[in-house]
Amino acid sequence: MKLRAFQKEDPEIISEWLRTEEELYKWSADRFNKFPLSGQDIENNYQPQTVTGNFIPLTAVDDDGTVIGHFIIRYPAPQDKSSVRFGFVIVSPEHRGKGFGKELLRLGIEYVKENLSAKRIDLGVFANNPSAKHCYEAAGFKEYGRRKCELKIGLWECIDMELYI
Repeated sequence: MKLRAFQKEDPEIISEWLRTEEELYKWSADRFNKFPLSGQDIENNYQPQTVTGNFIPLTAVDDDGTVIGHFIIRYPAPQDKSSVRFGFVIVSPEHRGKGFGKELLRLGIEYVKENLSAKRIDLGVFANNPSAKHCYEAAGFKEYGRRKCELKIGLWECIDMELYI
């Protein structure tokens, strides 16, 4: 697996991985509030953010170039380059539960170390997504807080996690 820049064909592939409304919200929290989600919806969300330089979408591909994962890196406080947040972390359904998520995170951490000046990475995961939480823990992230998130489909508990690099 390797990371590459997000490309115009990626949103359509990623949108197909979100097979249920619950999967959509576990992936995007309240950033889209629309199911089913189209590739154009993802593109419309990402495009204005990428021009700022504070939002970096990346795609993971296998040795054949097949898209198998995706996530974004963003600066929560653009004036503070010491901390970034991973978001929209997803692995294709056929690759889940096989270590690809941990590898995706490892590559993301390496990307931050090599290309950005951040010393801290954080992310959020919902308590009703224990497999994702386990994946983040396996990659070295530690819980530092919990909060309630009101979503269109209910009130969910969000676990905030961080990793110092």
